[in-house]
Amino acid sequence: MRGAALARPPISAAKLRVETVSSEAGLLRLAGEWDDLVAAMPRPSPFFLHAWLLEWWRHYGPGVELAVHVAYRGDRLVGALPLYTRQTLGLRVTELVGGTWAILGDLLLAPDEDAATAAALVEQAESSGDDFASLFGLPGSSRLVEALPPGALRLIERLEAPVMELDGTWDEVYRRRFSAKQRSERRRRLRKLAELGPVEVAVARTPAQLGPALEDAYRVHRLRWQGRRDMSGFITPTGVRFHRAAVLALAPMNVPRITVVRCAGRPVAFAFTLHLAGATYGVAMAFDPAYAAFGPGLEAKLTSIEAAAAEGITRVELLGTDAQHKRRLTDRFEPVYQGIGLARTFRGRAASEALVAAIHARRRLKRSPAAKRLYERVPLLARK
Repeated sequence: MRGAALARPPISAAKLRVETVSSEAGLLRLAGEWDDLVAAMPRPSPFFLHAWLLEWWRHYGPGVELAVHVAYRGDRLVGALPLYTRQTLGLRVTELVGGTWAILGDLLLAPDEDAATAAALVEQAESSGDDFASLFGLPGSSRLVEALPPGALRLIERLEAPVMELDGTWDEVYRRRFSAKQRSERRRRLRKLAELGPVEVAVARTPAQLGPALEDAYRVHRLRWQGRRDMSGFITPTGVRFHRAAVLALAPMNVPRITVVRCAGRPVAFAFTLHLAGATYGVAMAFDPAYAAFGPGLEAKLTSIEAAAAEGITRVELLGTDAQHKRRLTDRFEPVYQGIGLARTFRGRAASEALVAAIHARRRLKRSPAAKRLYERVPLLARK
């Protein structure tokens, strides 16, 4: 017995086995080791945590085909590429599980795995026979792109994704980024808001706190976007159910934070973030337009960052676009891309090229002065 045990090869030398998970039950069974792979990402994404992806699949998966490609050595999960296939206009299109919420999503690898494992996962994915791939959310230094032949995926920048470094105490960072006049104006606005009723700014962390805070966030977000085009999906019926379930699923892991500003008991602004691996990631934020003069949106955002700094967070992934309210907080941009390509059929090549052209055309329109005036009113221009 002892000799047999000594002769057993180490896990690292075990033969690689690649499989495809195509059911929710199979996805659920991956929970044990999945998040270790997420933690090993160069830029760990909370939007790829198992609980987030599982709830996304439960709410958005009906009607499409799951194809989570996984690699094992022995019984150990060492790699994964979570994809699904949707049919549109008679075409089979490959996307990342998470859809437009798969921000910073990528091929996952254990720290001791190499390019050969990534290549095996890509080969498994390519056997699907889909017409082409449209992968929203890829980082610039994508492991998936590295594993593919040059030019197989065309990367198009979709989000500027501002990044802020918390290099020092919050007080030091705040004073460097906001002048004495700006800090005084913030205090003045809070005093004016307090004239309308008691002001409370609270950060929800526990399941008992997060549920009510999320309902407040929904109310504020509806007020902010009432009569305007909101492409986030945050307050669609499915989006509401999804975020409720995802927040509660992630709460035991100490990941979600929702900062709410209330005046006289009424929520007037919020900032919803996820914490992971020393960074905080923006999910959504909004303010009640009736209180815009008091700057509650900025108050929610700054309080959220201050609280994150107190917890030891050193990096703020603001995500989204290069919006004016993020400028003072931005050190640099680390864009998020959409990868389009891997066409396997003539129709797939034609459709992927048309999609690339349409995205570029919409982005040019959005940058024009006329389109900026119409943005949020005309549905076509409101799409990224």
